[in-house]
Amino acid sequence: MDRTLAADLARLPDLLDATRDAAAEALATLDARPVVPPPPDKPQEREALPERGTGTEAALAAFADRWAPRLSASAGPRYLGFVTGGATPAALAGDWLTAAHDQNSNSALDGAGQDLERETVGWLRDLFHLSDAHTGTFVSGATMSNTTGLAIAREWLGERLDVSPAEDGAAALGPVRVLSGAPHSSIAKALSVLGLGRGALVPVPTLPGREAVDPAALERALADAPGLPAVVVANAGTVNTVDFDDLRAIAALRERHDFWLHTDAAFGAFAALSPEHAHLTAGLDAADSVCVDLHKWLNVPYDSAVLFTRRRDLQARVFQNAAAYLGPLGDHPDLVHLTPENSHRLRALAAWFTLRAYGREGHREIVERDIACARALGASLAEDPSFTVLAPVRLNVVCFTLAAEPTPARLTALREAAAPEVFVTPTTYAGTPALRAAFSNWRTTHADVRRIAQALHTAARELG
Repeated sequence: MDRTLAADLARLPDLLDATRDAAAEALATLDARPVVPPPPDKPQEREALPERGTGTEAALAAFADRWAPRLSASAGPRYLGFVTGGATPAALAGDWLTAAHDQNSNSALDGAGQDLERETVGWLRDLFHLSDAHTGTFVSGATMSNTTGLAIAREWLGERLDVSPAEDGAAALGPVRVLSGAPHSSIAKALSVLGLGRGALVPVPTLPGREAVDPAALERALADAPGLPAVVVANAGTVNTVDFDDLRAIAALRERHDFWLHTDAAFGAFAALSPEHAHLTAGLDAADSVCVDLHKWLNVPYDSAVLFTRRRDLQARVFQNAAAYLGPLGDHPDLVHLTPENSHRLRALAAWFTLRAYGREGHREIVERDIACARALGASLAEDPSFTVLAPVRLNVVCFTLAAEPTPARLTALREAAAPEVFVTPTTYAGTPALRAAFSNWRTTHADVRRIAQALHTAARELG
């Protein structure tokens, strides 16, 4: 064994203690650190790969000196960009143990990981009020979840046309239509990856002043090609305004039209935890496949999502992997036969830990507190004549812009001026350049909202 590696093995408990201390310090200082550190005055020079290593202790010191100060406080309560959760204490513990046990949970030959994942999927199914008709599989994020769901939809289209894209290729389907009102960008990316093409995505008009699809317009679009099966991507929580399609109305269209219903509920599914907002997810169970992203509102570390489907048989037809060292396909296929990955870390463990530690009630409290914080920020911005709130705060996202000259350059200046206190991301809503603040971190409180609002108000005044 390499001498340095052997020395680290001998000191492993001490090194893990040092790593724990570094992690604890990083988390303890989240509140005081800039949410997004200013860029360095000059680009940092890259170090050459060392010929002879100096061990973990030296690597920890180098990381603390060169890289840690440049990392954003994305695990903290005022990082409102994208839809970014943090890691609850239990989820962090689970993630550390995931690395320590280093399981590849895809095969029944070493089956505990698979069993743990299936138990966790069952808990998540209950959390989102899905029926036992749905089976679930962990994947890396919403993009991979949407891609997996649409891959199953592609095979369903083949079933309707008496071909198998998994065997014959996507070209065997001929032209394909994927209909959606306000799809996430990952849907077009998935269609590109799956060989269906970005051009297969057919935009459907939304309701006036909304991002929710117009069910009547969707029915007209389905009727444009009678007799040809299609895929409909419904949205349970759009990125800009967390608008929800009427999932029950869309599902009812299947009485007259033949289509696969995939619902992108990446973070909107968590509305099911709140009694006040659970009606938004009514009809979610009717979908043929459902995307839910867990490193958003479940607050587990990156990367973690789940794909639910009613057609595990088609899922296995797409992703089956034949090799002597893998388990048989069978009625209950190993996880290796259900996703693009032949191997994946036991990412279900972090989710298992946080669900086991805090239960439905604990995660409901996180969701409802984040919603209340979003409403409070929306109300504060609405009272300031410098800002315009562009849409109702339906759940956990505030979509807003400058009241005067909302140009991308001025919005960038506003973002950068407020960046030490809050991070928000740019967008465009109804043709207007805008910003969005997404609340999904378990740490965020109303005290943070006051700091966020003050930073934005001050930045707007300085911008003039």
